Amino acid sequence: MTVENESKTTHFGFEEVAWRDKAKRVRGVFDSVAPKYDLMNDLMSGGLHRLWKAFTLSQTHLRPGQRALDVAGGTGDLARGMQRQVGERGLVVLSDINGAMLAHGRDRTVDAGIVRSIEYVQANAECLPFSDGSFDCITIGFGLRNVTDKSAALHSMRRVLKPGGQLIVLEFSHPVAPGLKPLYDTYSFKILPLLGQWVANDADSYRYLAESIRKHPDQETLLAMMREAGLEDCRYHNLSGGIVAVHRGYKY
Repeated sequence: MTVENESKTTHFGFEEVAWRDKAKRVRGVFDSVAPKYDLMNDLMSGGLHRLWKAFTLSQTHLRPGQRALDVAGGTGDLARGMQRQVGERGLVVLSDINGAMLAHGRDRTVDAGIVRSIEYVQANAECLPFSDGSFDCITIGFGLRNVTDKSAALHSMRRVLKPGGQLIVLEFSHPVAPGLKPLYDTYSFKILPLLGQWVANDADSYRYLAESIRKHPDQETLLAMMREAGLEDCRYHNLSGGIVAVHRGYKY
């Protein structure tokens, strides 16, 4: 770690923390929520997360025999979808910095009967342990906002893309539909922590997740960050009134 980063701070939800401490704090959140992660996703979104992921998968344009990487892939919904797209002649790597989440992803994938053409790697999005130009498509779903150095992660993902490859970022964003923001705020800060307490016995982690969404760059800011990382032909699609956005960019 550089001397500069020793004195830097960043956000952990609405709390300001030392730069070096955020990854450890985030790891604690996901160690806690991992056992109930999929159930809570369904409850929190009313099942909409499945539609958001289906849209994301429709944008990969993967073909049989290609290679894909799911960064911060958690319990593996996107990775399993991409494995079906690339088939047994291709390869999908499911990666996550959190060992508990990665283990749940592996278990769910095996339970789904998928044992071929998929690998599991515990990895930090900021410094991916893959060779330059390894993948035709990279996805990161609901993970970028938890990364300490988002710019480093975007550069790292671009590096391991093949020329012509695509990065897709599925992430909570900033509501743009008229009248949606106050309703969304009430749900996020009043109802979501209660759900977390009742279902996962952990209100604090879900309060952090709500706060982390508010600290994540908005649609246009993330678009600019992707361009700064060297990605081209960048664009985004708002889903559910901007509650979620899918950003896409290419390496040429």
